[in-house]
Amino acid sequence: MTVKNNICHVLVDAVSLPEAVAAVDHLVSRREPSYVVTPNADHIVQWQEDAEFRDCYADAALVLPDGMPLVWAGKFLGQPFKERVAGSDLFFEACALAAQKNYRVFLLGGKKGAAEEAALRLKTRFPGLTIAGTYCPPMGFEKDARENAKVLEAVRAARPDILLVGLGAPKQEKWIRRHYRQLEVPVSLAVGAGIDFAAGAVKRAPAWMQKTGLEWLWRLCLEPARLWKRYLVRDMQFFWLALRQKIEERNHGMQT
Repeated sequence: MTVKNNICHVLVDAVSLPEAVAAVDHLVSRREPSYVVTPNADHIVQWQEDAEFRDCYADAALVLPDGMPLVWAGKFLGQPFKERVAGSDLFFEACALAAQKNYRVFLLGGKKGAAEEAALRLKTRFPGLTIAGTYCPPMGFEKDARENAKVLEAVRAARPDILLVGLGAPKQEKWIRRHYRQLEVPVSLAVGAGIDFAAGAVKRAPAWMQKTGLEWLWRLCLEPARLWKRYLVRDMQFFWLALRQKIEERNHGMQT
């Protein structure tokens, strides 16, 4: 059992990246369908108002702190995390694990052609890695019964041990939760832009920006039209939610 921190009412596992990888390995060895989610500040805000998204988190085997704002909030709330565990970092660590343990990996999502390019690069980076399959579904596939069935059949036929899903939040989490049992994949990971990063389709922020919590600024500069509202409007609510939690906990402590 890992320690779970309460961040704006979302229970997040306080584990290191190596511990998260070990947990993924354990989930694969169990051979029972499960999945892992990696919340950032934007996810925490969406969680407050989206009941299905809350269910996705409630049923997840592991909830990892992807985003320095969660690490800061944990410290502010007296619930420190060991480190940030980004979905993009876990993506590559899961591939390294798969190459070592001979696990089969399936890449689902990303920009057009990204999954195929990522597969080529990953097999070069991790010799012995088995990519069981790749699939880049069309936009809106989850609302089209025929297209959705194609995706499900492709994954099931490939029989992966690890399914890496990069469809964007909350779509990827909702899709995984709706189908993970019928897919019968031991562990599905919601990895956001991980496939695009692996393919080189999107360049990730320099390490110093990741460590200082400025990765959002890098992403905003790359895709301002798509991301400005998320980062400059919606995500600002996260800091208010953390402050409100701090005030509520302090008031509760004074009453007791």
